[in-house]
Amino acid sequence: MKKAVFTWILRIIAAGILIQTLFFKFTGAAESVYIFSTLGMEPFGRIASGIAELIAAVLILMPKTTLAGALLAAGVMLGAIASHVLVLGLEVQNDGGTLFLLALVTLICSLLLVYQYRRQIPDLLRLKK
Repeated sequence: MKKAVFTWILRIIAAGILIQTLFFKFTGAAESVYIFSTLGMEPFGRIASGIAELIAAVLILMPKTTLAGALLAAGVMLGAIASHVLVLGLEVQNDGGTLFLLALVTLICSLLLVYQYRRQIPDLLRLKK
């Protein structure tokens, strides 16, 4: 019972953060445009990132696809964290490091979900004919 509650908390945190940031990516908020312009990926990177995050969030919330969503979210968050560390800096436009922290929290939640669902990895990798 405790494990199920913990798993749902991880799902809600990860999906909640992913969904919350979609508004800024899809509406072309100034901060998102700045980030992806700095990375040389505006607008396509911003929109593609938003689509990937939306798919990851939906997959995370569905128990049968949580592993796939968590893997996708972890990959996207690794990219976001690398972008912060290597190009953007931990603080973007005086946000106090909030975006970096949100990416880190999402990555941790996603990796914990991958760990919890690790027994499903062979099923995910198995090619169906």
